[in-house]
Amino acid sequence: MKELMKAKQPFQFYTRLHLTELTGLRASILSQLLDIIKKIPDSSIYHHTHRFLQQYEYLSPEPPNDFVYWVTEILGEEKLGKELSSINTIEYVSIHDLRQKIVEVIEHYSKKHPLARVKFAKAGEEFHFLKSISFIIPTKYIANDLKEFSGILEKITIDSIYFHIFEARLRLGRGDNDFSNWIESSIGEKELAEGISTLDPYTYTLEELRKTLLRIIEKSMSV
Repeated sequence: MKELMKAKQPFQFYTRLHLTELTGLRASILSQLLDIIKKIPDSSIYHHTHRFLQQYEYLSPEPPNDFVYWVTEILGEEKLGKELSSINTIEYVSIHDLRQKIVEVIEHYSKKHPLARVKFAKAGEEFHFLKSISFIIPTKYIANDLKEFSGILEKITIDSIYFHIFEARLRLGRGDNDFSNWIESSIGEKELAEGISTLDPYTYTLEELRKTLLRIIEKSMSV
């Protein structure tokens, strides 16, 4: 086993609490949905593309997109639903970029299918826009090297894992997850950092993601 480097800066583990809030905005037709998507806060885009992961962390890793569900099941626009579901969220490093892609897909579809823009949802089936409000809280856990980091990773809550992998990268616009950033900048383990960075977290449940991270880190420490 190789000698472990002490971190230049310790890693502080955080967790998050979130509340869901009504925005008061709703759409009955596709053109309304598009107009509102263009102007709603980032926290609303985040909520409707990550709601499943936030609420059902132990279940299927395939997070349904609320926009996909509504245009497919309520408006009956299955082709548009498939186009929206094909957007690979992991490719986007900010909510702004993800929003722009969603807008682009809907606008392109609307031009090719103008009647879809004015197809009404039934009463009671309108799209209600919500937003997530997060409260970031420091935990008691601080890691000074990879061994300590691995030990803490085994026992922290999945809310903490969610924050450092998903929220920090996309919603907070940091470009990468907190774990990879720290491992490369403070530990100097670039190969390990890249191994974690290239994972697609959307293909795992959070508990599966925890196990995968631990396996990658432990393998690196044993080399």
